[in-house]
Amino acid sequence: MPEQRTAPQAGPGPAAPGPARAGGLEIAATGRAVPGRVITNDDMARVVDTSDEWIASRTGIRQRYFCAEGQSAFTLARDAAAQALARAGLSPADIGLCLCASFTADNATPSLACQVHGALGLGEECPAFDVNAACTGFLTALGTARCMLAASALAAPWALVIGAECISRVLDMADRSTCVLFGDGAGAAVVRLSAAHPYWSCLGARGDGALLHAGGTASADRFLHMQGQAVFRFAADIIPRTVARLLAEAGLTLADIDCVVCHQANGRIIDHAAKKLGARPGQFYKNMDRYANTSAASIPIALDELARGGRLAPGARVLCVGFGAGLTWGGALLTL
Repeated sequence: MPEQRTAPQAGPGPAAPGPARAGGLEIAATGRAVPGRVITNDDMARVVDTSDEWIASRTGIRQRYFCAEGQSAFTLARDAAAQALARAGLSPADIGLCLCASFTADNATPSLACQVHGALGLGEECPAFDVNAACTGFLTALGTARCMLAASALAAPWALVIGAECISRVLDMADRSTCVLFGDGAGAAVVRLSAAHPYWSCLGARGDGALLHAGGTASADRFLHMQGQAVFRFAADIIPRTVARLLAEAGLTLADIDCVVCHQANGRIIDHAAKKLGARPGQFYKNMDRYANTSAASIPIALDELARGGRLAPGARVLCVGFGAGLTWGGALLTL
């Protein structure tokens, strides 16, 4: 399914409904993995000038998970993927594509996807690669999987799509404006083409790395840096616009959507978007109180929580919205 290009300075605008933009994508099962090390706001207050009240009142975050020794983006991705595969009742031979979204992969190469590929024993004709669109990464990988399933002669009909991050490794623990906001984790989904499961998506980007960035091999500073107020304004604007665009393309209203799953960056951002769109109470899902911001992992972790909690019945419509460094954004309207 081709993605509509968006001008760099403009967010996604309204589009007329059209079946040509709709494609079928079934999520057969999900999985999630978090490290065993729970870090509360009180724990953070012992290493940086902050407090539980300060963090929770501004973000909705109460705790997060950090990787301990022996844990990494790879181990989290592997465990979430293995869960999803087992719950789908599939074998490694059923997987024709393995994608992993991350900006904190353990190595420049091999990719996280290739590491998961080897750990799960996927077939040699199953391609594997990483996608880096920061916090929009899982939706970017999901759209990429949809396109490859539709256009490529893959060896098997199912795709394994993962979002995994070890953000604790790039946090400056002296910077309270960032270190209290993030956590480590992974989420995964097993998907395939299905006409019985309508799917709409949109992706966009704006080449502006100044607001949110982290160093890599070309930088002596590996830490994550963010201009919080500017990112807040960007997210508060892009979420309603993305929701409106997808609803217009699908010919639906917000009342037709069972649940909206935004990237879990900040509770205030989500509350602002929900109020602006006139959402009903509880329609916008929030779990950042338990996980904080896990970037590319946040949406698949939330989907797995909803699925395992019995909140996503067959036929339910779920609208997902991501936004992150780049700047990037994207959305997907799924029918379960």
